[in-house]
Amino acid sequence: MKKSLLICGLLLLQATLVLHAQSRYAIIPKPTRLTEQKGSFTIPRDVDIIIQSTNAQLLPIARLLADQLAIATGYKPSVTAGKAGKGILFVSAKGPQFGAEGYKLTVSPRQIVITAEQPKGFFYGVQTLMQLMPPAVFSSTQVDNVAWEVPACTIEDQPRYGYRGGMLDVGRHYMPVEFIKKFIDLLALHKMNTFHWHLTEDQGWRIEIKKYPLLTKIGSIRKQSMVGRYGDNKYDGKPYSGFYTQDEVREVVKYAGTKFVTVIPEIEMPGHSAGVLAAYPQFGSNPDKIVDVVTKWGVMDDVLFPREETFTFLEDVLTEVMDLFPSQYIHIGGDECPKTQWKQSRFCQNLMKEKGLKDEHELQSYFIQRIDKFVTSKGRRIIGWDEILEGGLSPNATVMSWRGVAGGIAAARQNHDVIMTPTTYCYLDYYQVDKSLQPTVPIAIGGYLPLEKVYSFDPSVTDSLTAEQAKHVLGVQANLWTEYVLTPAYAEYMLFPRLIAVAETGWTPQASRTIDDFKKRLEIHNKRLDYLKVNYYGAPINGGFEYQMPKETASK
Repeated sequence: MKKSLLICGLLLLQATLVLHAQSRYAIIPKPTRLTEQKGSFTIPRDVDIIIQSTNAQLLPIARLLADQLAIATGYKPSVTAGKAGKGILFVSAKGPQFGAEGYKLTVSPRQIVITAEQPKGFFYGVQTLMQLMPPAVFSSTQVDNVAWEVPACTIEDQPRYGYRGGMLDVGRHYMPVEFIKKFIDLLALHKMNTFHWHLTEDQGWRIEIKKYPLLTKIGSIRKQSMVGRYGDNKYDGKPYSGFYTQDEVREVVKYAGTKFVTVIPEIEMPGHSAGVLAAYPQFGSNPDKIVDVVTKWGVMDDVLFPREETFTFLEDVLTEVMDLFPSQYIHIGGDECPKTQWKQSRFCQNLMKEKGLKDEHELQSYFIQRIDKFVTSKGRRIIGWDEILEGGLSPNATVMSWRGVAGGIAAARQNHDVIMTPTTYCYLDYYQVDKSLQPTVPIAIGGYLPLEKVYSFDPSVTDSLTAEQAKHVLGVQANLWTEYVLTPAYAEYMLFPRLIAVAETGWTPQASRTIDDFKKRLEIHNKRLDYLKVNYYGAPINGGFEYQMPKETASK
């Protein structure tokens, strides 16, 4: 009996210690290694942030930390260069230890030291440091009566994958620049390093192209939008428009750079191009055909044709796009391209015979290879959705595997780089609740993708790839398509907390991840999101915004 009581007592103590650690060190994504220490560092009112490095890129990172501390605490942090101090130190690593994005964070009662090789590592070290502080550090105004302490620990951390992305579709519904910046902030907070900006669609072209002004004058405006579920077949009767000027794009790209987020633009081709054809029908099946910017959701038959004038147009567009976006990758879509018009076209059938192409899938491959060759000639690389595998993969293409992981596996086996983003784990436009509750929540595109399933994804698929092939899996990405997502608040409701689960999938070693541990840390993390005014699913502010509700609920 006594032995049983002792065992129960030890188990209870162990559970208490685990819960204490989860609240004391509630860091997301979970670090690679964390060693708890006794005591804590109390942030003084005149805390010094000392840069022990000649790297000028560290100064703005230190100032980001100082500025946020000043706002939330009311203290007066200083940022200086020097070799000694008892405040928060930025120390350059001696020799290769952590990689471009890794860091070491040492917190003792005497001082805090962030050690890294590159500015990215220091930036991510700062993100972790802020998560060790009370959640109020993320407040936009001063918060009083807070014990501004940082628990002592030693953290050594670096990402599992080099590509950790979030995609936002602004083709179906335009999102203002202010929200784009907030989205970038939230990506950076969770150590995600890529913003995939889906800029063009059948339902609207959203980026200014100087050489082709009709793309925004005509292609960015649809006559009306669907209301409610697709099956309701109802429309609002109101014109819908919006696009980003080139100055706004430059502003976003520059801002993202301060948060170490790369912005990858997506220009859809050859499908999802009604926005182009409404403005310039000569690049489609018939120059006399009237093509409207599409008002309903779905996949449309009107696509770009592989004529020389079309390639000239696309090269002109991509030239302007590449001038705006310094990213290595340019996303060219390549998905959901119906072949109906190509099959019915004498020009396309003759071109296939001339090029020795056996079917329309190979014709699409020819199309993509032409674009690949042009983009490669400019020192960049293309990414395409996994349909670009059909008909033969373009030599330099990276594949974004969305229809499950099979496309990614096939590409990796061909020694092509892959980003895993399957619908079954990474499509955040799916419902967060099961079918029984779906009539009571805002409309989503369908399906059921709860937080637990998102978190369970392992992008490495090592059971299907050799160790060498698995190296081609660059990382993971979450996607939000916006057919039903009208506003930034609606977008946040769909994105969070599931995007955070994807962030941890991309950063934390698989063996270190458990859903129960994640959820415990998320409870604390939600308090940070509250200060940041994020409308995550289940947030206290959910009721303050308008959503598209099922008509049965909306009518009550």
